[in-house]
Amino acid sequence: MLKLVSTIAFMAFALPALAQQVNGTVKKVDEAQGKLTIDHGAIKNLDMDAMSMVFRAGDPAMLKGLKAGDKIKFDADRVNGQITVTKLQKTK
Repeated sequence: MLKLVSTIAFMAFALPALAQQVNGTVKKVDEAQGKLTIDHGAIKNLDMDAMSMVFRAGDPAMLKGLKAGDKIKFDADRVNGQITVTKLQKTK
């Protein structure tokens, strides 16, 4: 039992926070730089309040067909020290 409790405690503190979907509106897309500006809600896993900011795209292909004004749901996390969109989908 003690081993199980120790394992659970280790996992709770050692694993990074899981990304969660956030609602946002695309303000700008910069395909050449692989970046996009998003006006977004709070991002809890990054302890970030709602704001508008520039993110790096984890995969440049996710920027194809994306334009200012598009409503999206996305996941963001720190990747190599940079805040990066790791998943993105357009919404209505």
